[in-house]
Parts: sequence; structure tokens; C-alpha cells
Amino acid sequence: MSDALADLDRQLRALAASDELSGVVLLTRRGEPLFEGAYGWASRTWRVPMTLDMRFDCASMTKLFTAVATLQRIDAGDFDLETSAIEYLGLEGTAISPVVTVRHLLTHTSGIADDADEEAGERYEDLFLDKPNYSEIATADHLPDFVHKPPNFAPGEGCRYCNCSFILLGLMIERASGCSFRDYVCENVFARAGMSRSGFFRMDEVVADVAEPCEPVRDEAGRIVGWKRNIYSYPPIGSPDGGAHVTADDLVRFLDVCRRGELASRALTDLMFTPHVTNRRRDDGTSLDYGFAVQLDIDAQGNVESFGKDGINVGVSGEVLCFPEHAVTMAVLAASEMGAWAPIRTIRSLVLSGALDSK
Repeated sequence: MSDALADLDRQLRALAASDELSGVVLLTRRGEPLFEGAYGWASRTWRVPMTLDMRFDCASMTKLFTAVATLQRIDAGDFDLETSAIEYLGLEGTAISPVVTVRHLLTHTSGIADDADEEAGERYEDLFLDKPNYSEIATADHLPDFVHKPPNFAPGEGCRYCNCSFILLGLMIERASGCSFRDYVCENVFARAGMSRSGFFRMDEVVADVAEPCEPVRDEAGRIVGWKRNIYSYPPIGSPDGGAHVTADDLVRFLDVCRRGELASRALTDLMFTPHVTNRRRDDGTSLDYGFAVQLDIDAQGNVESFGKDGINVGVSGEVLCFPEHAVTMAVLAASEMGAWAPIRTIRSLVLSGALDSK
């Protein structure tokens, strides 16, 4: 192990020792393992140590699987990128414009209102203050949360991250395929990509090797005085916008297989990983752009610095990210809302500085 990776391991162990990290970190170079480590607790209740093959709720990284499933149905001829989502689904009479297309939904440019506007600081868990979270199981159960809310902007005239765009895509996948979104993804994305440990697991069912999502309870001084489960924070099973369960190894495998064009046609796969719209420009000249669900960091010279997808929810956080210039792919999965971000920042700095490049 190089000095840089040994130092990374020490930092991650220190985070785990201070109860700031329970999770798994995996780095590969050209498909070969570069670094892997499991830290903290898979179950705080039973004091079960974390292992490399633990499965995590990957939150919004699920959108990558929804995007691939959408492209597969386009390849099959069920609809295309310019199909009106509302006309295809028969949802006329809602606040969503018939001008909204599949392309808008995939690139966060639809302008439709979200169930919880996270960019405005709203919390998804607050949706369930007045109704039980188990009332939303099927994809269509999510519709009342957003279809009658006024849009943020006209389709194509802005960019705003939107979970519910992927709810609509999930419904289109269901109508096109004739089966549930979760069944479709398990058969046509997970199985085809060789993601043998991935699936959609209910919170109220016992499933082996699923990390226990927990949030620290802190006192006024910021000290951790207890832990709280996330079982009331979002629906008990995943949906097209979030909640699939994956291992770090499966995440890296998915990104590699997808990029090779093995899950959708080459032309659509290329579009998935192409910057289509800028979500945010930074003061240093860099930007965050969107492909089809994919997030791309663009450097000041206009080159793709990294691409992938992150995810965050109460009790879970993580990111899968490829650094093309350095041929390194990273997957970080954590069983808390803030656990993944310090490791991700450290790894990103190491990779971009060249500290992990082959000598």
C-alpha cells in the first residue's frame, strides 16, 4: 500500500473511532482494486462490525438505474427523448406542462415542482409529518406529492435538481414494460450488470447484510449522546428517485458496465455521460453539469474532471465517481447522512493531486 493510501486508511479509521463514519470505501483503477476498507458499525444495535460486502441504501444514486432503464425503453421503441411525459402517462389536468419531455426529466430541466424542494432547504422527511410513510409503496403513490404544485420555471428554461422527474420516468418504464419499476430494474439493470448483491429491500423486512442507517443525537455542545434510526423518514422501500440497496463493489461494476455500452445502445449511453446543461457555476471557473442523471464536474478549461452520482438521505450518504484522467473509480457508502462526505473530499483531493497515480 502506498503512503498516500496508508494515510487515507488512518484518516478513515480515525473518523470511525470518533463515530463519524460507518461505511465502506472502494477505489479501483481500470477495473482492478486499488484500495478497499470497511469502517465502523454495520449495526450499532448489535455492535456488528462493517464488512466490505455490506449493502447500503444508496439514496439518489438510484436515479442512475432509472436513467438506464429509461434508455432501454427508448431503445425498444416505446417512446423517445422528445416524448411528452404527461401525454404518455395520461396525466393531463395536473400542473405539469405537456411540453415536459423525457429529455427534460433526465437532465433536471423540466421545471416541475418537487415533492420536497431540497434546493430550497426543504426536508424530504417532512412529507410524512401528516401521513404515514408506508402510504407510499407503488410508484404512482408519489404523484399527489407534486403533480398539482406550480412549476418552478417553463420546461427547458432552467435547471433545478428534481427527484420527482424520476418518479415520472419510473411510471413511463412501468407502462412500457408492463411490470413494476423495481422488478424491471432488478431484472434488466442489476442482473445484466452483474450486480448480484443489489436489490430493493423493505425497512420492515429482515434482509441479511443490510447496513443499519442511524443518525447521531447530539447535545448542545455537539457531543453524540445517542442514535436514532431513519425508519419514519421516507417510504419503507425504494422508488425511481432513490432507495435501492447496493454494495460498493456493485456500484463500481455498474458504472464500468454502463460506460461500456452494455446496458443501453452506444448512442444513448454516450448521451448519458455527455454534459447537457450547467446546474451551477463556481467562482473558480469550474461547474457542475448534468448528463442523463449523471453529474459531471467540469474544470476551468472545460474538461470533464469527474462524473458519477451522489446520494443523501436521513441515515444514508455516498457517491460513485469516476476520474477519467486518472483512471480511478471511487465508491463510498455510509450509514449516516453526513458520514460519506469527509472521506469523499479526502479521496477527491488525493486523486486530483495525482497522489494515487501509477508511478
